[in-house]
Amino acid sequence: MKTLRVTGNMKVATLKQQFKDAFGATLRVYNGQKFADDDATLASIRDEGYKGVAEIEIHGNMKVENFEKKFREEMGIKVQVATPDNSKLVDNDMTLNQADGIVGGKEIKL
Repeated sequence: MKTLRVTGNMKVATLKQQFKDAFGATLRVYNGQKFADDDATLASIRDEGYKGVAEIEIHGNMKVENFEKKFREEMGIKVQVATPDNSKLVDNDMTLNQADGIVGGKEIKL
């Protein structure tokens, strides 16, 4: 099973690359309403006053909606899962593992 450990001292670029390597999809990371700077650490872009956990583990069998909610609640950061080509957001009912098989917004069977 694919898993990913995320820590607050991880840089945004590292998180996005490790997410892509693990699940094949693109991860959009936000700092407020804007995309986060790739050189920023996750701890530095957390919601103001947030004092959450230092580390979370993400599993490929999680639904996209649950992953995004968990990341917001436990890390204090808004994220969204997009297709591998970053052309659109992945359906919330899909698992992270399924997001790898999306091309042009449609799921393909490999």
